Amino acid sequence: MPPVILVTGGARSGKSSHAEARTRALPGAPVYIATARPSDDEMRARIARHIADRGAGWDTVEEPFDLVGALDRTDGRGPRLVDCLTLWLSNLMFDGRDWEPQAAALTGALARQASPVVLVSNEVGMGIVPDNALARDFRDAQGWLNQRVAQVADEVEFVVSGLPLRVK
Repeated sequence: MPPVILVTGGARSGKSSHAEARTRALPGAPVYIATARPSDDEMRARIARHIADRGAGWDTVEEPFDLVGALDRTDGRGPRLVDCLTLWLSNLMFDGRDWEPQAAALTGALARQASPVVLVSNEVGMGIVPDNALARDFRDAQGWLNQRVAQVADEVEFVVSGLPLRVK
């Protein structure tokens, strides 16, 4: 079976660049599955920076909601990098969609992939308890999503200050 690799860490920890390197090291032409939505100027600038940082050679698929469909459609084309689960989850929650069946579908899809998958996700539960219900709901959901994906992943890495620590 091809590997499923989860790369997690805090904001600006270096997890995306580490995940990109891991994906490029796998055989085949890499596919970048982007979950970000260019909803404002700041997010468009972030997306542009990610595109510039990763450079040429990536086939990019933009999919803010149907991550399982994107994985299934790109299976067999080479290793896939999903960047990131955190934005995917926030897209679902802000759109009023029930994220839990989507998470179950994702873990099921990861188990059937023929090509490797590297997933990036933020670790959001190491800070203070948020002061509002929506932020607490998101923090909790992100933690549960990360746990579910980590369970099915072959490898889990936690990136701190640009340095990966192998967890699984």
